[in-house]
Amino acid sequence: MEKKTSGRGQRDLRVKVKSARGRKLSSTLWLERQLNDPYVQRAKKDGYRGRAAYKILELDDKYRFLVPGARVVDLGCAPGGWCQVAVKRVNALGEKSGKAMGTVLGVDLQQIEPIAGAELHQLDFLADDADDLVKGWLGGDADVVMSDMAASSSGHKQTDHLRIVALCEAAAHFAFDVLTPGGTFVAKVLAGGAEGDLQKLLKQRFTKVVNVKPPASRSDSSEKFVVATGYRGAPDPESDDQDSAGPLG
Repeated sequence: MEKKTSGRGQRDLRVKVKSARGRKLSSTLWLERQLNDPYVQRAKKDGYRGRAAYKILELDDKYRFLVPGARVVDLGCAPGGWCQVAVKRVNALGEKSGKAMGTVLGVDLQQIEPIAGAELHQLDFLADDADDLVKGWLGGDADVVMSDMAASSSGHKQTDHLRIVALCEAAAHFAFDVLTPGGTFVAKVLAGGAEGDLQKLLKQRFTKVVNVKPPASRSDSSEKFVVATGYRGAPDPESDDQDSAGPLG
């Protein structure tokens, strides 16, 4: 006969982290959350370099931009989870018989451990020649530009929000230079009120712009992702001149 136990007597299956002397409580709580996070556990099991891999998986499940044969650029790609997902989805290794083979190019300020099927470069995407270098490595324009970048945390919520929006805007301008018409831009932002200009900018250049918080994003996080599809291409310079001209021309 199975012996029943009270709630008090049942073993707590969650991982508990003892607060070591000298360790800040915030660090202890962060570590405990990491160890208990199901996405962290899944990432280890599935061989991904971080839980962020599931964010791009969930976004692609919904919007289908990582298709076989696509050319993908991952900005700020370290540690490489998004690249790992892209390699599988665009068939960069040719594992899907009868499907076109895609290309995955990852760039980051820091050196990245090699990823099978991805071409990785240590590069500042803000450099003047970055767009030409990327298109040269790709052998043409990109179908997808994606970014999970975040500026270093200052500890001040509004400052962090402004920094990541600025970083996202910079990534968007880079995307304008390398995307093929019809292409897709995906990037992380933090909610906070200053992303209106970014939304306006993207809506001018893409046919559809949506904001999404995938299930893999923590519920207490202010992060969300902008998914912009149907890149319209570079604007007509003459049209821009006419739009900016005053009443006297």
